[in-house]
Amino acid sequence: MRPTLQTVADELGVSRSTVSNAYSRPDQLSAELREKVLETARRLGYPGPHPTARSLRRGTTGAIGVLLNAAVSVAFTDPYTVQFMSGLAAAAERHETGLLLVPLSGSDDETAVRLVQDASVDGFCVYGLPDGHRSLDAVRARRLPIVNADRRDDDPDAMFVGIDDAAAARTAGAHLAGLGHRRIAAIFALPASGRPTGPVSLAGPDDLPYHFSRERLRGYRDALAEAGVGWAELAFAGAASYTRADGAAAAALLLDRPPRPTAIVAVNDMLALGVLDALAERGLRPGHDISVIGFDDVPEAATAGLTTVRHSAREMGRVAGGLLLDPPAGRAARDVVLPAELVVRASTGPAPTEGAR
Repeated sequence: MRPTLQTVADELGVSRSTVSNAYSRPDQLSAELREKVLETARRLGYPGPHPTARSLRRGTTGAIGVLLNAAVSVAFTDPYTVQFMSGLAAAAERHETGLLLVPLSGSDDETAVRLVQDASVDGFCVYGLPDGHRSLDAVRARRLPIVNADRRDDDPDAMFVGIDDAAAARTAGAHLAGLGHRRIAAIFALPASGRPTGPVSLAGPDDLPYHFSRERLRGYRDALAEAGVGWAELAFAGAASYTRADGAAAAALLLDRPPRPTAIVAVNDMLALGVLDALAERGLRPGHDISVIGFDDVPEAATAGLTTVRHSAREMGRVAGGLLLDPPAGRAARDVVLPAELVVRASTGPAPTEGAR
């Protein structure tokens, strides 16, 4: 039979609590007695208390659950997500807490709910889920701390950390309008829909299921409306994912049909970098023939000369972890809006004249 905590206690002639304290409350034992307990456990082959049982006794699991609307690999490959996870991990380390990634991409509703229900965590960080995702109801039902990393929640107890996406996009839209651009296209992604990359017809920003995409397009709409460009005059392409390759494919649809836009905006930098790739394939110069704006300012953006909206994904992750692991007492302090700013680089310039197009 496998040795148990009781086996070690019987061998030493001490109580079960003494053996348990050697692992979980070493300050309750003398150094000599604790080492004697641990040495006896090693000799008998006892590995220590079961982690699940220990968590049940403590009432905590020592882990944050991160709900991802993507495969686990995205947390280690997508530049923005990597930075966010780095900040979240730094906060977790300070509290001696781990991270449990819960990938929901491709899961049916029943599976998504079960993944949330079975997650052994002390709280949830919701990252990039579309509106109405079934897992959100399951998260609320757990009655654990919740922080939304990019959207406010109807749940009054849920915490929030993010930026004012609409305001940041308005600044970017005003920048384009000030450069004389009036024929503008936008690229976004619909990864949960299963739709392939292609042109999309939108009655308005509210047609989009993702909060950050919706708010960013709303900001562009408002800025361009002030310059006399109506929503109906904009062109849209939906990408199958937020990858650079799908950004290039979406840009190709916009560039290869008349009238060609003089500027393309993308809801994140990876899509915008794909637009730059599509321009290069056609011998078009960013900032001269076509202007391009991204969003997020991932490390590759500066190298590519991409005009974009800068905000710190790492800081967002750090704050999200802090809110979960050490929640502020006041409601106002649980709603954190981080700064964002437009960074102008070579990918934007004056709209070309008719003769130069």
